Amino acid sequence: MTKQPTLTKADLIEEVLKVTELPRKESEIIVETIFDSIIEAIQKGEKIEIRGFGSFRTRQRIPFFKPSKELKDFVNSEEAAAMTAAAEAAAAGNSNS
Repeated sequence: MTKQPTLTKADLIEEVLKVTELPRKESEIIVETIFDSIIEAIQKGEKIEIRGFGSFRTRQRIPFFKPSKELKDFVNSEEAAAMTAAAEAAAAGNSNS
């Protein structure tokens, strides 16, 4: 089984750097500020809602993330496409035997 790729904070910083063409330090500050703001709001018991992505809130002191409908639909469509491709590849492999 292959390991799924992981998107890291460094990857997000690189993406901000590419899109905005800001210096690396400023891109790092942007990403850090977003994460710090989310953490601070959760610590205060506030709900964070990012339209088109999802929302964060605590449940009995446990962080909880609820994806938006758009994100769920996208992930589910990507997952279905991957499963279909894998099934087709397996079927092609079995027919070549």
